[in-house]
Amino acid sequence: MTVTGSHRAELHRNQEPTLGRLVADASRDVSTLIQAEIALAKSELRVSARAGGLGAALLAAAGLFGLLVLILGSITVVWFLIWAGLDPWWAYLIVTAFYMIVAATLGLVGIRKLKQVHAPARTIETTKEIPQAFKHR
Repeated sequence: MTVTGSHRAELHRNQEPTLGRLVADASRDVSTLIQAEIALAKSELRVSARAGGLGAALLAAAGLFGLLVLILGSITVVWFLIWAGLDPWWAYLIVTAFYMIVAATLGLVGIRKLKQVHAPARTIETTKEIPQAFKHR
């Protein structure tokens, strides 16, 4: 007896899917979904990485120019103090002391802020619950 394509489809429709078949189909579908999500994430990250790379390069250039402005501004302040009548070594000492105070203040504030950083406890807890959601109860 030969089974034609339409007859085969009719036989397939009349059969109830087994539990194993349903689990296999669900597993395949979840795997396909995860692969599609990973592909989407890679695509989005490529676009973001290009924009981020350009942004980082522009920020680095701005930082370089900012550093040059800081150096030249410092020299200008020193020369102004010399012009105002201070000896050159006093002028350099005043500018250096100012930068030391700024650096110490920024360092202390930075350390305090870093001590406030904690692990994401709620995220860790909810992540631990994910495997239990897939278990059959």
